[in-house]
Amino acid sequence: MRRNLSLLLGLVLALSVLAQPEPKMRKKKKNEDKEPPTQALAIPPDPPVTISAEVQRLTFQVSPLSAKGLLSQQSRDALKALMQMNHGASIVRLRAFVAGTGDMRRVQTIVSETFTEKKQPLPVLTTVQVGGLPMVGAQVVLEATSVDRKVTHPNGVVFLAGVRAPDAAGVVAQLKSAGSTSGEVLSVTCFLSALEDETALRTQLTAAFPTAAINIMEAQRSPAGRFFECGATAEASANSRGAVARTGKVVFSGLQMSFGKEDADLRLAFERLKKALGGANVIAAHYYAMDHRVLEKLPEQGRAAFARPDLSSTQVDIEGLPSLDANLGMDVVAEGN
Repeated sequence: MRRNLSLLLGLVLALSVLAQPEPKMRKKKKNEDKEPPTQALAIPPDPPVTISAEVQRLTFQVSPLSAKGLLSQQSRDALKALMQMNHGASIVRLRAFVAGTGDMRRVQTIVSETFTEKKQPLPVLTTVQVGGLPMVGAQVVLEATSVDRKVTHPNGVVFLAGVRAPDAAGVVAQLKSAGSTSGEVLSVTCFLSALEDETALRTQLTAAFPTAAINIMEAQRSPAGRFFECGATAEASANSRGAVARTGKVVFSGLQMSFGKEDADLRLAFERLKKALGGANVIAAHYYAMDHRVLEKLPEQGRAAFARPDLSSTQVDIEGLPSLDANLGMDVVAEGN
């Protein structure tokens, strides 16, 4: 009897399970099976070819050296430091001096990304490769020209031509002489044949120009001969001569490269730069080349191209340029309208 009762209960339970409705299948949402669209990263904008700035409000900064990370991280850290140093002033020009084997083109990308993220106008940019920087592991140093919120140099700024000497004392003496008719020296950029001379030169520059933003680097890894070469900017005075911009605006250019060594190639590079400047009167130029024979041609060609017999210029032997095909680069300062 008990056995029959157990069988009966088991049969009832089995029938109740079978009688339950099947669970409803979850409806798929529309487009659930489709793959999400691939998001294309925006290409960072290129820096401008030229930019204008009020000369009486210019300030100058040099980023601190760092050995932390590789070129990309050091570039970002240098930009961050410059933006903190200039206390809200707008950066209008950057010169990046890169050492080591990092891809120089990364600097432009990082500059564009950083300024775009902060919704700030991009500065003009010059990037060149040098032989070395005075810190082991340092791969980049940035020089900034900024526009302050207030007038900083009521008499304007003078851009002193580069001077060259075989020793530190000689180049500092020449800089003093070049700036003797001007006021306070605002920035100094020096290129050496050997980094072991950096400490002695920095000591003398700091003593001579205590408030200047100073940047020192090795020009090439295997230079020909020993040399010290420096260019500078100074506060203009009533007696300043040469490349003086007193009022109004100045125009800064980014790096213009040439892809040939013949005179016709050099003239073409000057013509492209003149076109970009729109007829502005060039007062100072920086020339960068790996071949010293090409470098020697540039001051004369520049004076002819810009119709400026007294053009202030600085010629620098360097290690490389952002394009492997380029033989020389140049950037200029011109009087704005």
